[in-house]
Amino acid sequence: MNMGRIGFQELALVFGLALLIFGPAKLPEIGKSLGKGIREFKSATIEKTSEEKTENKAKEETSEPTEDRENDQ
Repeated sequence: MNMGRIGFQELALVFGLALLIFGPAKLPEIGKSLGKGIREFKSATIEKTSEEKTENKAKEETSEPTEDRENDQ
């Protein structure tokens, strides 16, 4: 039993329902906007991750000399 996995039958069912609900003329437009939203989400996630890495590096660089001074005293 593959819980949580989406197979061909599930995808076909979702596509069929979308076709019935929105009609064939709207599907390309919906797919385009969905793809754009996914791209924007990925780029925002990557941007946020790189900002966090930069902040962590800056914190590590500033904390290292402080530890050395404390050990010297």
